[in-house]
Amino acid sequence: MGVFQIIPDQVHLDDSLELAREYGLGFEFNDFFTPNVLNDEKRCDEIVAKYKDIKVPGPLTNHGDFFDVLVFSEDEEIRKTGIKRIRQSIRISERLGAVGTVFHSNICPQLYLPRYIDNWVDRNEECWRSICDEFPDQQIWLENMFDSDPEPMRRLAEKLKDVENFGICYDYAHAGCFGRDHGIDEWSEAMGPYIRHVHINDNDGRRDLHLPVGDGDTDWDKFLGYYDRYMKDVPVLIENTGVEAQRRSLLFLREKGLL
Repeated sequence: MGVFQIIPDQVHLDDSLELAREYGLGFEFNDFFTPNVLNDEKRCDEIVAKYKDIKVPGPLTNHGDFFDVLVFSEDEEIRKTGIKRIRQSIRISERLGAVGTVFHSNICPQLYLPRYIDNWVDRNEECWRSICDEFPDQQIWLENMFDSDPEPMRRLAEKLKDVENFGICYDYAHAGCFGRDHGIDEWSEAMGPYIRHVHINDNDGRRDLHLPVGDGDTDWDKFLGYYDRYMKDVPVLIENTGVEAQRRSLLFLREKGLL
């Protein structure tokens, strides 16, 4: 059996805990990735307190801030703000007892010029080497978002392969809808050796709909092959909101033999 997670609902936390215990799941916290929460210390403390003493069967991870976190910006002040948000996110992960924190690539697919890509790779390498060294006990995962081409992420991951606490969070749905010009096979082969975390949900092949797994157009039989090859030893987040959607995904994955 693989390692699967769900997003807990802090308003209906008992329902999330019940589902986690039924299926042996972990949690990925999605409560701290917006600036309005990170800027409100009291609110952060209240949310952390709510989660602090929970007991779930699987691992705890946290989704870090990603709005306008541009560590590759040409503007030094913008880069500083991005790194500030990264540090805030990781410190919250530490308070939650999370083993890893997810951040986004934030690459702009409309700017796939060589100079832009080279700068993105170089600045990200500099940033994540420093962050991983600063937080050696925290796993740091970079997620493909609007990326249309896997090559920049692959280049970065190859440069950072010597950094033990860095890896790729492979969002299979994002690759399928935003990176469809390169195809899911190319994406999966490029990301495969560097995958340390996975996000899954379903969509129509064009929009990031976050449907329950099995409710969209994703070829899940193809996913099974890549799961067995690259993902079965890493945590996989079922990225749906709400217990009912999560349960639909879990039932589908159980039918596929993954649970």
